[in-house]
Amino acid sequence: MSDAISVAGKTVLITGASAGIGWATALAFAAKGANVVATARREERLRELCGKIAESGGKAAFLAGDGADEATAQGCVALAVQQFGRLDILINNAGAGNYKNLVDTSATEYDALMDANMKSSFLFTRHAAPGMIAQKGGEILFISSVAGLHGYAGEAVYCASKFAQVGFAQALDGELRKHGIKVGTICPGGVKTEFAVGKGRTEEGVKNSYMMEPHEVAEAILFACMQPPNARILQMTVRHMGEPGK
Repeated sequence: MSDAISVAGKTVLITGASAGIGWATALAFAAKGANVVATARREERLRELCGKIAESGGKAAFLAGDGADEATAQGCVALAVQQFGRLDILINNAGAGNYKNLVDTSATEYDALMDANMKSSFLFTRHAAPGMIAQKGGEILFISSVAGLHGYAGEAVYCASKFAQVGFAQALDGELRKHGIKVGTICPGGVKTEFAVGKGRTEEGVKNSYMMEPHEVAEAILFACMQPPNARILQMTVRHMGEPGK
């Protein structure tokens, strides 16, 4: 990748950074010299993450809050500009899972999934975009899922929220590309995280699975953000090697 873009000195805002893919992505960007702004609901985890980055010589700041709360999105974008001068990359990673049949899913559970997966994506993108338009450049990635590309039985509402992210990103690619902003989605298969544990997954099941490690997905996210100036990744599917052959 001789024409690859360095992320050193760029500022990346990562949602859902207190664990899993978000945590690993923050460490991956920091290792490459990027300034990291991390957000999630668990302040103690964010403090630990930023401490690890600082110990390694990196720069990081955090703001704890619910990603589906507009004040959190506004505050994080403002923090990026205040601390590091600008926001270059937004990774919409915050999300939740709840694997249930339709007839067992309540309206409250529907709202919770849509808030965590789609509303947070909308809010952070809505408040990051004006600054990127003004600076004539930036990158916005949505961490969707293979469940955003194919419907799975027992996951109807989760799939709906992830399909929504994919459609949102496709529309924004057309809307924001003229401003020099790249928009794309990363669609991972199963990953060994606390995601959906107790809501369709078990700790033991995840531990003993062939699922990917979070850092493996983080490398794909980093790769997408290091493409040459005239290249953009609209959609990338990342799956583990343990899937049965056809």
